[in-house]
Amino acid sequence: MRNNRLAKWLISGPPLLYLLLFFAIPSAIMAFAAFRFPGDYGGLLPLMDVNPDTGKTELLINAANFREFLTLENFARFFQEPVFFELFIKSFWYAGLTTVICLVLAYPLAWLIARSPKKHRDLLVLLVILPFWSNFLIRVYSWMIILGPQGYFARSINAVLGVIGVGPVQLLFSHFAVILVLVYVHLPFMVLPLYANLEKHDMNLLDAAQDLGANAWQRFWRITWPLSLPGVWAGAALVFIPALGMFAVPDLVGGTDGIMIGNLIKQQFLDSRDWPFGSVLSIMLTLAVLMLAGLATLIGRGGKRNAL
Repeated sequence: MRNNRLAKWLISGPPLLYLLLFFAIPSAIMAFAAFRFPGDYGGLLPLMDVNPDTGKTELLINAANFREFLTLENFARFFQEPVFFELFIKSFWYAGLTTVICLVLAYPLAWLIARSPKKHRDLLVLLVILPFWSNFLIRVYSWMIILGPQGYFARSINAVLGVIGVGPVQLLFSHFAVILVLVYVHLPFMVLPLYANLEKHDMNLLDAAQDLGANAWQRFWRITWPLSLPGVWAGAALVFIPALGMFAVPDLVGGTDGIMIGNLIKQQFLDSRDWPFGSVLSIMLTLAVLMLAGLATLIGRGGKRNAL
């Protein structure tokens, strides 16, 4: 029994310690910072200071003056100013649209890889993950060159539009650029879980459905799609959640029109140095993601019950 307990702690201990140090404790600090006042020069209002009489560091907050150090004004500011809610809606729209486009593009590709001969699958999967071998910022900067006004892609698009009498359009620093690069960055995260799921499907089920008179669409919609839903949900989570908090892509290719909630959080911490309000925005973003994850779980369980 002792050996079994020791083995369990040796296996589960390091991951739990990692989550405690790098997730639970930082999250608790951020939650506490959301109720504090900003400092005179940014950051947080100090809770400890040196007593000039004794020369010792003393805690400034106590039961009598805690209202001078803790406040709900940061949360009130979030709910009172509609611009922040609008930015959240915009970010959810970007992330949702990115997820849908990635699903539409990734599903046929994942199906093709899963149904390819086994000797070719490893090479095809390698091609999917090949972009990860290069730096993220380098890949985004390459899109800045492609979408720039002097790039061949932008010039070709504007030349075609000029023929049909439509004025030139700006591809870089636009909503189109943000969605395009977000899809490019997150597409492999949709392909891989879909491929892992589709590869395990029993082809005999499709053959049996065909023998019973089902056409190609019916076989896909009644058999392949329901069986692939776990991969769809996994890929959607891997795409939607990172895209929702993304700030590098809107910064580089979106300009002022493509700003998302991640950009605002970064500005509060690095530019404005309003750490309490930045913590509030981070908490609201985390709660929104958790609510969506819970809703997706409920929908997934409902679909399983209906299938049974």
